[in-house]
Amino acid sequence: MNILTVLVTGKGGQLATELEKTKPENVKLICLSSKELDITDNHQVNLVFKQYLPDIVINAAAYTAVDKAESERDRAFAVNQKGCENLASVCKKFDSFLVHISTDFVFDGTHSKPYQPYDLPCPISVYGESKLAGEQKVNQILACKALVVRTAWVYSAHGNNFVKTMLRLMAEKDQLSVIYDQVGTPTWAKGLARWLWVMSDKVNEIPCSDFTPIYHWTDAGVASWYDFAVAIQDLAIEKGMLSKAIPISPIETAQYPTPAKRPSFSLIDKACAEAVSGMNTVHWRNQLNNMLDELNQLS
Repeated sequence: MNILTVLVTGKGGQLATELEKTKPENVKLICLSSKELDITDNHQVNLVFKQYLPDIVINAAAYTAVDKAESERDRAFAVNQKGCENLASVCKKFDSFLVHISTDFVFDGTHSKPYQPYDLPCPISVYGESKLAGEQKVNQILACKALVVRTAWVYSAHGNNFVKTMLRLMAEKDQLSVIYDQVGTPTWAKGLARWLWVMSDKVNEIPCSDFTPIYHWTDAGVASWYDFAVAIQDLAIEKGMLSKAIPISPIETAQYPTPAKRPSFSLIDKACAEAVSGMNTVHWRNQLNNMLDELNQLS
């Protein structure tokens, strides 16, 4: 069995947690938190690589506070751009392959059909700008010795996310209002993790060119945040996680202003990712059902 040494950044986050839980037998996994590996510190990155000599690095570390990024631009770029630059530079030095996790927020949301991996990015928030800048650093430094994976609306049984927030509010409130004019696809972090492990086993098969390959991966299907919230309540009641249904009202984005603008249309095309991996996406409602079963068992 060919043993791969894989370094995962962002330990404790939703994706890193699921990568740990779904680790294949042929992987020697090193998962490090920001305290153990601060990717903004190039010297520390070098020391960690020298210690572990990873074959593959999965960068699940990121500044993800979308609204706070509007007032913390330097911090967002330090992690999402400079951190990527450090990782890419040290990957090149140690001949490690980099899998970098990015976001649908690199697009402006004005399309009417799913974004293809090589559609022109046009972020409308500081967070989106910083994530695109990180992608560009990876491409400049590593080209085909890396791949960029864009995903969206990630949730899991661990950490803070929309699903867990909705469950809490549905138990506490008499009614809720949820945005209906932002459309995308929820993504269960465990499904994303499983796909990443398949791709990690195929990095040597990815065609080499002058550009970093970009793949899109979410679950299948389409939803607004309102649709997502309604499904959460319906399934949670079925499973006995909520005792009663409360009214959920659809509202426009304009009725819930936030510091950062968000894409109104975040569907991303997964056809290439499915073809290369040999895996099919699973409908988001089925994945939500699986996640709620897991959360129920943990509580």
